[in-house]
Amino acid sequence: MKKIILSLAAVVAAASVLGAQEITQEAKARARELVRQMTLQEKIDYIGGYRDGFHIMPVERLGIPEIRMADGPQGVRNNTRSTLYACGVAAAASWNPEVAMMMGKGLGQDARARGVHILLGPAVNIYRSPLCGRNFEYMGEDPYLAGRMAASYIKGIQSQGVMATVKHFALNNQEYKRHHTSSDADERTMNEIYFPAFKAAVQEAGVGAVMTSYNLVNNVHAAENPYLIRQKLRKDWGFEGIVMSDWTSTYSTLGSVKGGLDLEMPRAFYFKYEFIKPMIDSGVISEAEIDEKVQHILQTLIAFGFFDRPQKDTSIPEDNPYSREVAYRMACESAVLLKNDGALPVRPGRNSRTVLLGPNADRIPCGGGSGRVDPLYSISLKDGMQQLGKRFPVKFLLPSEEGSLDYDTPENVKAIEDASTVVVSVGFDINTEKEDHDRTFTLPEGQDDLIDFVLEHNDNVVVVVYSGGGVDMSRWNGRVSAILMGWYPGQEGGLAIARMLAGDFSPSGRLPMSIEARPEDNPSFNSYYPVKPQTKRGATNDNVTYTEGVFIGYRGYDRSGTGPLYPFGHGLTYTEFEYGGLSVTPAGDGFDVRFTVENTGEYDAEEVAQVYVGAVSPSVPRPYKELKGFAKVSVGKGQKKEVSVHLGKEAFEYYDVERHGFSLEEGRFRILVGASAEDIRLEGEVVL
Repeated sequence: MKKIILSLAAVVAAASVLGAQEITQEAKARARELVRQMTLQEKIDYIGGYRDGFHIMPVERLGIPEIRMADGPQGVRNNTRSTLYACGVAAAASWNPEVAMMMGKGLGQDARARGVHILLGPAVNIYRSPLCGRNFEYMGEDPYLAGRMAASYIKGIQSQGVMATVKHFALNNQEYKRHHTSSDADERTMNEIYFPAFKAAVQEAGVGAVMTSYNLVNNVHAAENPYLIRQKLRKDWGFEGIVMSDWTSTYSTLGSVKGGLDLEMPRAFYFKYEFIKPMIDSGVISEAEIDEKVQHILQTLIAFGFFDRPQKDTSIPEDNPYSREVAYRMACESAVLLKNDGALPVRPGRNSRTVLLGPNADRIPCGGGSGRVDPLYSISLKDGMQQLGKRFPVKFLLPSEEGSLDYDTPENVKAIEDASTVVVSVGFDINTEKEDHDRTFTLPEGQDDLIDFVLEHNDNVVVVVYSGGGVDMSRWNGRVSAILMGWYPGQEGGLAIARMLAGDFSPSGRLPMSIEARPEDNPSFNSYYPVKPQTKRGATNDNVTYTEGVFIGYRGYDRSGTGPLYPFGHGLTYTEFEYGGLSVTPAGDGFDVRFTVENTGEYDAEEVAQVYVGAVSPSVPRPYKELKGFAKVSVGKGQKKEVSVHLGKEAFEYYDVERHGFSLEEGRFRILVGASAEDIRLEGEVVL
């Protein structure tokens, strides 16, 4: 049986931890001298991808090294096998920045073991609708939660001497026609909802690179968008690192040069000498604009030490023990128990007969596209249950390699009918939830039918869902006994979920997005797909207007009064918690919110206490409440812990379109503390 070390404190990281990578004046001066020595041909060649499309070219005569990149957010890929971690939305579901930091460190070590300089992650676009095919890479619907998790993830990666790349800037909230769809949002919506995670990546985590998105933003492609690159990134947030395009997401030479893009990937389609040199000769662009791009790239590479040491660290094994332990802990902390009518934990005994079946029972699925990782190994739910041995006896009804299983041939029906618990493992995979495609809200074909069939023969059914977001549960939500959202849990996911089902530990994940009862309840339902094609610069683009504005996710449900099936922040454990003793006191630039959380049940468990803030009488329409703080606390059974969450002034601000910046409005603010967006336990009020 594979041994799992529960305490990561004893694990010694193989790589030395490096300090924060600040682009110093020395790094800038060194880069400036290199730019001065480069020919125009060398400079133009340098700002396009190289070789296999995952490298920046060397300039050997000047000692500029070749730089290797790799996807991605859930593990290192591109011509290698590596650790498969839980996906981005699962990381957010842990509500644990410490785990995100550990994931980043593991990714950084995995990259160093393979000689990778730049890792193309994390992805932090906001979950606007369950239909987006890349939601599994992102970190949920709330900008505050996404920002906290992303900043920790980036710090972890970069602490290992690897550059992180936050993506996809910006408003990349659907995959349908991603090259030719314009995401049209007002200034306030962009700055309050869709920019904060990127801002946190830049200003808090010091991310080295930003990748632009495929889509247009207000009718200008992101890679050519001066508002995004020159105004927000460079001027407002002070970003001095590399701005690169997503792969094949450039559309013109002049637009990309003027818009502020530094590096065209995977190779030069428009940043070519034969295109740029005539524009310089005619005065349309200046050589200084090319110099600026090369300067940004070089000063960042120098700051990360890539000129002064080999990137490959041979002391780190490719099958890294630290990475394995982090992958396991992530799977343990991210799974969300949505519903439990007493079926879980399964209590093995003489009369216990558990049956496992379903399309995802014998594999660990992953989302498709650049987020896909080929793991060194993986543990399916079947594997995990087998590792538990005699204390969790299970009968497996799984198809053979030759074909599918006929769940209704009589011995299978009898096994289902005789079972004390039936676990049905369903969900999506690399073919049904992936990059460059949106997905259905319903489960893939036949899976709802399978759940219905099992319910006809047994009324104690546990459904385990592997997915990057919410799914339609309307056919069976009210009839099954328990639902566990496993996301894409990574290579250790099957063992973690098996042990969770067996009661070895209590679930501790919470939803980073709302799950709607019906697709039409989603605030973006009427404006998710394009409605008015528009021709610009010879191309016809579709426009998606973000008509819900800032009222996305739980903000929109509060406004409409329509409740979701499972709210943002929701997640059950095997125990119960009581909240009390709320106090809100002035502290520093804001307030300290203090309260107690008491475990009144029979299991040691973790609670995610959430702090929401809402203006009572705002001068502009604002959400009733917004997440502005949280704490994940471990509380033993019968124990009580005090929790303290600080709310800085930014917790009370809104984006003022007249000032083009955030504004602090005087007045009364409600302070709400709860276990989810719809499970508020304590209420207070402050006056600014």
